[in-house]
Amino acid sequence: MSLPSLRDDALSSTDVGFELRISLPWIRSLPVWSVNSLELAVDGDPVGVSAVGIGDRRVAPSALAFERGWWFVQDRLRLEGRRMLAPGVHEVMLGFRLIVPYLDAGGDGPLSLPFSSARTLLLDAPAMGTVSRDVA
Repeated sequence: MSLPSLRDDALSSTDVGFELRISLPWIRSLPVWSVNSLELAVDGDPVGVSAVGIGDRRVAPSALAFERGWWFVQDRLRLEGRRMLAPGVHEVMLGFRLIVPYLDAGGDGPLSLPFSSARTLLLDAPAMGTVSRDVA
């Protein structure tokens, strides 16, 4: 079972570009280091993830492998992109791999699952009844 990664209020503008807050598409909390191979496209154009927000810190996507925190099911991970977006709706495509450390995939190590999500999102949509918080 996969939970949605992109909620209605996932996309917001920042002073230097945008922020995409993604939800964990898994049924249990996982270590932050379980996220890898982040890919992002906005309006059909690939956009590099410039940083990932962990609490009040910003880390490079490649540094997630060394994070010791947890991505809880109700939390969202903040991905930062350095591309200014026009007001209105945008087509967002997200892809990543999620390592599930407690599920063995045989001789290759733990299970690694690909996830992808595509949605039309309104930039700076208001949060509606959400109980999520950002990964701390």
